[in-house]
Amino acid sequence: MENNGTSEEQQQETGQQPPPLFDNVDITSPDDENENDIFESAIQEPLSPVLEDVPTDEAGDAFIEISVSDPQKVGDGMGSYLAYKVSTKTNILKFKKRQFFTMRRFSDFLGLHDLLVSKYLRLGRIIPPAPEKNIIGTTKVKMGSQPHSDPGTGINLEWVENRRASLERFLNRVAQHPFLCQDTDFVNFLESDQELPRAVNTAALSGAGVMRLFNKVGETVNKITYKMDETDPWFNDKINEVENIDAHMQKLHSAIKALVTHRRELATLTGGVAKSAALLSTCEEHTGLSQALSQLADVEEKVELLRSEQANGDLYILCETIKDYIGLFGAIKDVFHERVKVFQNWQHAQMQLTKKRENKAKLELQERRDKLDFAQKEVEEWEGKVQRCQKEFDNISSEIKKEMERFELARARDFKSTIIKYLEDQAAHQQQQMKYWEAIVPVAKEIA
Repeated sequence: MENNGTSEEQQQETGQQPPPLFDNVDITSPDDENENDIFESAIQEPLSPVLEDVPTDEAGDAFIEISVSDPQKVGDGMGSYLAYKVSTKTNILKFKKRQFFTMRRFSDFLGLHDLLVSKYLRLGRIIPPAPEKNIIGTTKVKMGSQPHSDPGTGINLEWVENRRASLERFLNRVAQHPFLCQDTDFVNFLESDQELPRAVNTAALSGAGVMRLFNKVGETVNKITYKMDETDPWFNDKINEVENIDAHMQKLHSAIKALVTHRRELATLTGGVAKSAALLSTCEEHTGLSQALSQLADVEEKVELLRSEQANGDLYILCETIKDYIGLFGAIKDVFHERVKVFQNWQHAQMQLTKKRENKAKLELQERRDKLDFAQKEVEEWEGKVQRCQKEFDNISSEIKKEMERFELARARDFKSTIIKYLEDQAAHQQQQMKYWEAIVPVAKEIA
């Protein structure tokens, strides 16, 4: 890769501003502090293995299946929380058992996501997003009178079911990643029956939460103000593709949500027709007409149930999948921006190296031999940092391409499965409606 460094004089002539730095990166740390060197991650961590490389205890392909079930309220009042049963089946050797379960609370899931992001985002890996918080729903559960964690006393609120399904999809998306599925923290999350350390940084109103909000604002400003001079056309094309798909998915998500609302309203109106027809049949003196109206009321009541089920299919099969992928495209944007941050630090290292070389040249002209040794050492240090920065940039660029290839294959399979399931569900409900309507036609024809 070509050297993209520029001297201060060139920047002044072109009016280009030096790239901004990030407070969480200490690029000036000495080389002997290896444990704190931000560039070490680029050369210590191997690239993601292919699925076939995941070691198993069988001759077949690796598999892991995770289910989240039985949400239970633990404790009373504002100190209470929901715990979920996380069950796992797998043949991956990283796990001690082939089948097991544990109990986890919502903050544990958020803590796991934060751990994965902190370890793998800078390496270019796409981390599936965790479900969003629901402060209103959580408060309702905390202040409610639901029983404690006795068996069979699960919470049945709609938002709790939405969260349970979202948590299950989150874990399975992580599990399908050939590298993340073997992460020590992920394995411990699934396998350990011990309570995990409290993930206090996930609290919405904590000090860490406020700091995350400020960091996000800073990240957003940096994304807007700094434009990277892209040398790889693949990234330009892919970023535009991601932006377009994400925008259209958000429109589709809004349209499906409107469809869900419409179907539920239609189901309610259908129920109103059923009740009105039933009341009319009781006061109708004509026997045949009364029977037909009674049958019509029965059919409308059944159709009301079918339309409610169709609305649930719109929501749980299609709408939630689209919502998940909106979050995944957000994660892809994050990993692209992480690459920009790595590039910025590479540029900064090149600028510092140029300064150190210029300083050394001045000392040589002034014959300041007492400072030449130190200046030479600084040049060598920054040459090493530039090399590590470039290596990290090359590695994250390569890893992102691999991650996107894996993501596109998984997305195609996921959408194929989702669309087939949705079409079959809708067709089954339509066929059932036809049977109901066809059954009432002979009754209507018998009206004398």
